[in-house]
Amino acid sequence: MAARGVLIVLFDGVQSLDVTGPLEVFQGAAVAVPGAYSVTTASPGGAAVRTTSGLRLLPDADLARVDAPHTLVVPGGAGTVRPQPALAARISALAQGAARVVSVCTGAFLLAEAGLLSGRRATTHWAYCAALARRHPDVTVDPDPIYVRDGRIATSAGVTAGIDLALALVEDDLGRDLALLTARHLVVFLRRPGDQAQFSAHLAAQTAARRPLRDVQRWIDEHPGEDLSVETLARRSALSPRHFARAFAAEVGMTPGRYVEGVRVEAARRLLEDTDEGIAQIARACGYGTPEAMRRAFLRALHVPPAEYRRRFHPHPTGGT
Repeated sequence: MAARGVLIVLFDGVQSLDVTGPLEVFQGAAVAVPGAYSVTTASPGGAAVRTTSGLRLLPDADLARVDAPHTLVVPGGAGTVRPQPALAARISALAQGAARVVSVCTGAFLLAEAGLLSGRRATTHWAYCAALARRHPDVTVDPDPIYVRDGRIATSAGVTAGIDLALALVEDDLGRDLALLTARHLVVFLRRPGDQAQFSAHLAAQTAARRPLRDVQRWIDEHPGEDLSVETLARRSALSPRHFARAFAAEVGMTPGRYVEGVRVEAARRLLEDTDEGIAQIARACGYGTPEAMRRAFLRALHVPPAEYRRRFHPHPTGGT
């Protein structure tokens, strides 16, 4: 089997994790299946680049002298804010011969500048979705998913979402078991489906300013299976239910009920991935009471039922109801 060429574009102001996340996924898969991938980095002129964090990266090649790869990866970073026309033109030329083109985070701006997203659905880091939509009204920007695949073009959300997308591509190429093996080798906490929202309960929420509310947040995180009704949580914070609900929403940025549901979904996902416990048992442990209640929560948050989620993301799924 001929190695699939993966070319990662480098430029000044690139985000280092946008580069190294996908690189480690493809290299890790190539270790497990020798010859599966050949990964190359290239920059304009072959010059060393400085990342947004100050780290200097030395590419393998001059971007002007490389051939079109099987997979072209365009990372994001501050260097995409005002894309250089020459860089966008070279990306466009390389994309013509690539089987698939991938952007990470604000790398979507470079793809759009290269004309590769016109008429397509795409995403980027949630903080830049509105800007991408304004600058390129011919692109349908979806701010919710962690990655979007539209034909041979795939775009992903911020930073670590590039790892999720790269793992999905490895699964396409080499199968589910190898993708999961690669994820575990990298100690990736969770390999997420593309249509999962960019925000988890913890990422979406702010930390409450007042200590009693912070303590309640921590209690929720650590005890998803407990009674987490507004009345119970209000007693823990020594506030009336009405005052507690209002203060929690103001300081955390979401209602107590929404925060609790997010925490419970995340706890259930971890158990579905990492244990062989039955779905009914997981539902009880995470405070749902019944499997049907957990099923409804999964459909709202992840658009798949728990049994299907386990089938996709447990290394050796045992099934469930």
